[in-house]
Amino acid sequence: MKKVTLTALLSIFCLLAKAQNIQEFEPNDEWLAKIEKIAPNEPTVKNVSKKKILVFSKATGFYHWTIPHNIEMLKILAKKTKIFEVHVGYDIQKFEKKSLKNYDAVVFNNCNPSGPDRDLFADLLRQNTSLSDAEIKIKAPAYEENMMNYVKKGGGLMILHGAITVQNNSMEFSKMTGGSFDYHPKQQEMHVKEVDTNHPLVRAFKGKGLTHVDEPYFFKNAYFDYNFRPLLYIEVDQLEDVRKAVNNNINYVSWIKRYGKGRVFYSSPSHNAQSLENPELLQYFLDGLQYVLGDLKCDDSPMGKPK
Repeated sequence: MKKVTLTALLSIFCLLAKAQNIQEFEPNDEWLAKIEKIAPNEPTVKNVSKKKILVFSKATGFYHWTIPHNIEMLKILAKKTKIFEVHVGYDIQKFEKKSLKNYDAVVFNNCNPSGPDRDLFADLLRQNTSLSDAEIKIKAPAYEENMMNYVKKGGGLMILHGAITVQNNSMEFSKMTGGSFDYHPKQQEMHVKEVDTNHPLVRAFKGKGLTHVDEPYFFKNAYFDYNFRPLLYIEVDQLEDVRKAVNNNINYVSWIKRYGKGRVFYSSPSHNAQSLENPELLQYFLDGLQYVLGDLKCDDSPMGKPK
């Protein structure tokens, strides 16, 4: 009995240590070779026209160390599948109407704005122009409208992890993306599960979900409209450090939705580049990208508010 107890305690200690000691690293040659080896060799939907995607990767607030890893991951998926090409962007001009027309989809790659305003477009204007604050208050909403109209008219939008905060205090933007960031407990090992194992966008997980170390995100604003098709969830009662009472033990962390003629895919996984070493997650991102590009057709009807 003592041996079993000690073994169990050691396992718990190792899991906690793993969650608290995720090491940051650069996307070096060894890591890139690993990702290229495990990345999908071909897309789920073949014989499609080659698309252009803008991977917007400028954070003006909290900087996620996985930004360069996500760029390289998407470049590898592009190289191996040959169905899209990656264009990386960092400046406000990318959200001009004429510029957005050049792309079939935009990827928000952890482009977190600063607080408390959480307005990426205003931040970018402050950093890249000499406009006064009064002028920025007029100009920033125009860029927000450009992005929303881009999706509404048929563009795709893929949002990775922290980029859900891009316009975090805008309810209209929240309605487009499916929700806004509220808070997250400490990093910890968690089991992310599929909402519907038969849905084509989660086929990569084979009904087993994904166990990894991540930040469990909680959401607000339009999230509680449930105007999306949920894909992945975590169980709140299995988490540590939950700071607010919840009405639903199921917390969705990834979803898809329509916005006008366009499509949106959001994935909270993952805060850490180590998660990208799961081939299932790479396949999931590729399928999500094919969804927003309009190649992968699937049920994206909104679930509606739980009864």
